[in-house]
Order: sequence, then C-alpha cells, then structure tokens
Amino acid sequence: MKKFIFLAGVFLLLLAASFLGFQRFLSCPESFQNAHFPFVFEIVPGQTLPQITSRLREQRMIQNEKFFLLYLKLTQQDKKIKRGEYEIKSALNMVELISLLSSGKSREHLITIPEGYNIFEIAKIFEEKKIASQVEFLKMVRDPMLVQNLLSEKQLSLEGYLFPETYAYTKYTDLKTILAQMVAKFKDEFKVVGFPSQFALSRHQIVTLASIIEKETGAAEERPLIASVFLNRLKKGMRLQTDPTVIYGIAYQTGDIPKNISRSDLQTPTTFNTYIINGLPPGPISNPGRLALKAVLNPAPSEYLFFVSKNEGRHFFSESLEKHNQAVREFQMNPKAREGKSWRHLNQSQPDRR
Repeated sequence: MKKFIFLAGVFLLLLAASFLGFQRFLSCPESFQNAHFPFVFEIVPGQTLPQITSRLREQRMIQNEKFFLLYLKLTQQDKKIKRGEYEIKSALNMVELISLLSSGKSREHLITIPEGYNIFEIAKIFEEKKIASQVEFLKMVRDPMLVQNLLSEKQLSLEGYLFPETYAYTKYTDLKTILAQMVAKFKDEFKVVGFPSQFALSRHQIVTLASIIEKETGAAEERPLIASVFLNRLKKGMRLQTDPTVIYGIAYQTGDIPKNISRSDLQTPTTFNTYIINGLPPGPISNPGRLALKAVLNPAPSEYLFFVSKNEGRHFFSESLEKHNQAVREFQMNPKAREGKSWRHLNQSQPDRR
C-alpha cells in the first residue's frame, strides 16, 4: 500500500511537472517579451518546417524546438504554416504565434499611382517597388489575352484602365493580381461616375478623352472646360492638336517618354499624334481619375475651341482663332511670359497653334 501511494505521488509530481512545462511552453518567451516591436519574421517559399522552427528558435521566438514541432503535429497544424512576411506587433504565446503564421496575413506594402500617369510612368513605380521590372510590366499590360480577360474587349493595352489610387499588396502578390485589382477599381469608379445610355461616345472613347484631359491640366476646376473644347472640336471635325498625344505616340513606338519634343515631332506621323490623325487616338494616353472622367460626361457649356497656357498652371480659353492667336502672343510670345520656360512646357497644353 505504501509503495502504491509512493508511485502515485511520483506520477502526480511528473504530471504536474509536465503540465508546468507545457504551460511554460505555451507562455511568451522572456526574449519575446523584451523584443523591440514591431519586427518582421519571413517565411520564404520552399522552406521546410524544421528550417522554419530552427529560425524561430534562433530569433528566440520559441523556447523548445522539438516541443514546438511535436505540438504542431499533435494539433495537426504542421501543414498550415504559410509563406509570408509576418509583422510581429507584440509578444505572442505559442498558440498566438502559430495562429499568425498559419493565417497567411502577410505584411502589406502600399503603392500609389498618381492621376494622369501612363503605363511607362507606372512601370517605373512598379520597378522601384521591386514588384516587377519595367519590361515585365509593359509586356503584361499589353498582353492581348489579359487585356481581353480584364476589359471584356480587345484593346491595345490596359492603358486608361489602371485606376490611379493607393493599393495594398504583399511581397508575394503577383503582378497580374495587382493589375486585376486596378482594373476592378476602374470599373467601380466608372459606375459611380455614371455612363448615360445615350451618350455619344463609347466607354473606351470616354476614357481616351479623359486621359488627354488628365495630361493637359492639373487644375481640377478646368477639366470640364477643357473637355468642352475637345468635344466642340470633335463635333466640328477639327483635329484635337494636343501635344500629350505626340509625346505618347513617341513613347509608344520607342518605349520611353521623350523629355522634350520639337516642332518636327508635331508633323511626324504616329497612330496617337492628333496633329496628324482625325478624331481621338486609338486609345488612352494616361490613366484618368474620377474628375477627368466626370468632365467628359459633364462638360462645361461653352463655345470654346482653343486654349493656351498662361504659364501659372491655368489656361486662357478662346472661341475664335483670332482671339486665340492674340492670347498666344500675350502669354507665349511675350519675353517676360517666356522667361525661364522651356518650349515643351509652353506648348504641351495648346490644342492648336495655327
């Protein structure tokens, strides 16, 4: 009887020790509690569970490597650990740590696309963020199958449909997923803007004209007026004659945006050069925001056919060529007005310089 009591006592002590050990295993390691938060623990593709566990032990996020692996297997969580960049914001016990590493909720990064940026400018941002190289980006946004799939129509590229916004992504988000997110955002915004069923232009034409307006002015209040100028010219069968289309045409052919354009460039044929072609170019030249899209659908009532830069971010609008030429002399040919201004800067916002 005494022997039985002794053995029972030993068993209870061992059980208590095991329980205390398990409790200690589940608690936050002291090193974890003393860590500087936040910090990132990354699980890269191809890493085995023992390799991950070893790194957790090296960084003092767990206390016992073997106990950790055993616990994962007993709780059937050994195959749930996912790749990702995990941001550790505070001390975690083992249950919380496993829950985080199984969640797949990788640390998010942000990428911001400004209004009016074209695919060549956006490609540089993607390369700077190390999401994709410029070559890879430009190839994918021009992929006919992807364009057809995302837009439900054949177009030259996704130009115009990559809505300018701030997007969240993770280190392991692929380029195609981000592009799909940007096009989805465009579709949502286009619904908000509202597309009248009887409108004279198609969706693609609206986006194309909005993309030109976006490149012509940074002044929000001018967009409806500039829209009216271009719509008035289209109705009269006048060429748009806008420099941003010349610049884009060169970029489309060469893959790079020219820093300057010459007068001869205005007469050099490209499919986008509105000094040469009639009507709208075959597609957008930038990615317009909501205000530019709204400007096309709700242009200001006007008879204006011309506008010229006043060299301070805004434009002077005219109904006749005579008044336009007078404004050109005042704002562009005046030595004081031209002081410190490059030719391209002076002329890139003029639809007509006849």
